[in-house]
Amino acid sequence: MGTEFPFEIKDVEPEQTKKLLEYFKGEFNGFVQVGPKKYFFPQKYRQEAANIYNMPVRPSDVFVTSYPRSGTTWTQELVWMVANDLDYEKSNAIPLTERYPFLEFSICVHPMNKEKFIEENSHSEEKLKTLEFVCQPGTEQLANTPSPRFIKSHMPLSLLPPTLLDTAKMIYVARDPRDVAVSFYHLNRLMRTQGYNGDFKTYWDFFVKDLHHWTPFFEHLKEAWEKRDHPNMLFLFYEELSKDLKASVHRVTKFFGKEFSDEEIERLCDHLSIDNFKNNKSVNYDVMKELGIQLTGEQSFIRKGKAGGWRDYFDEEMTQQAEQWIADNLRDTDLRFPHLDL
Repeated sequence: MGTEFPFEIKDVEPEQTKKLLEYFKGEFNGFVQVGPKKYFFPQKYRQEAANIYNMPVRPSDVFVTSYPRSGTTWTQELVWMVANDLDYEKSNAIPLTERYPFLEFSICVHPMNKEKFIEENSHSEEKLKTLEFVCQPGTEQLANTPSPRFIKSHMPLSLLPPTLLDTAKMIYVARDPRDVAVSFYHLNRLMRTQGYNGDFKTYWDFFVKDLHHWTPFFEHLKEAWEKRDHPNMLFLFYEELSKDLKASVHRVTKFFGKEFSDEEIERLCDHLSIDNFKNNKSVNYDVMKELGIQLTGEQSFIRKGKAGGWRDYFDEEMTQQAEQWIADNLRDTDLRFPHLDL
């Protein structure tokens, strides 16, 4: 790979790959596991690993990171609004996807899928241009992005540039893994880059066995949690955003050294309320639907936005298994989800 990358990248073994490819129709070449924690990605990660790890970080950069479906979009808009002094006009005019390049999205776009998307959008110059932008490696996009840059990533801290926290700001958001899994299951069915075609129980099985994009889930969280006291790190929980948005808004404003009046805070909370958020075109990733990367279904990118919805999906056995899995993974850490008594 030329550039320094300190972790070994191994192919997922053939039997396992064969099974995964039966369920994930958006992938064609299989998957890799990275480093001692075995972070799981599509094969295409090999091309991007060193570029992401060695990406030059600027002091004015703001990273919003999380395991997928943890309230990332919500947090992105909150952070952007606070850092940009509540510029509603710009927020409404420029889609979130453009305000925050997604650092590693290109690793999810298999070349065969990209060909398909190009063909389907070939009638429109504009769509082809957007498609090219969306599928371009994030490091290349960001090299040409003027400061201050806002960056979205689901990469665990250990696979991001090692100087990141000492150079730039990071906001990490975490959520109950059961809700994460339900939300991600729906997205994996909608996104043709993943093309998941199985049931939820099978999906959950892949998720807890760390055989799914960006897993292992708990290692991901723990890496950020260990740095939660770093002055450049703000660690949020989705459940706190959900329960007391105003308190979370205050934490973000303090993190950026900003001050707003009570009225301004009220208006921001209203802007971020889940009902307004679901109907906000700027944050709903409509571009993915327009390009055909996301299937147009009943569901928008922002789904229910509630905590505890997993109960509708888990049978008794899965519920017990999940409790045991969470307890086992939290045993050696003081990380606790604010709403769980485990």
